[in-house]
Amino acid sequence: METKAIAKYVRISPMKVRKIIGGIKGKPVETGLNKLRFMPQKAAGLVEKVIRSAVANADQNSDVDVDTLVIKNILVDQGPSLKRFRARARGRGSRILKKTSHITVVVAEEQV
Repeated sequence: METKAIAKYVRISPMKVRKIIGGIKGKPVETGLNKLRFMPQKAAGLVEKVIRSAVANADQNSDVDVDTLVIKNILVDQGPSLKRFRARARGRGSRILKKTSHITVVVAEEQV
């Protein structure tokens, strides 16, 4: 049985999150959370929060054993960008794009 959780419009670049998720995809949930806890990046805390949400969603089903859950898939899609402006020389302006991400975590029970 698969369960998922989605965090939308997270204010971080998708490329920064994709660097983090490679090391935890396919691992048991407990191992993945332990790895994320010791990563210094901001994205690690955000992904950890979504994984905990997916585990809580799975816990709502009475037939799912939370201890055997595996991180089946993690997807990071780009959300809308916030467009900002920065003053430059000679009265010009340049655009700053503040990117957002949609993080999707799918957990499933380990096949024995």
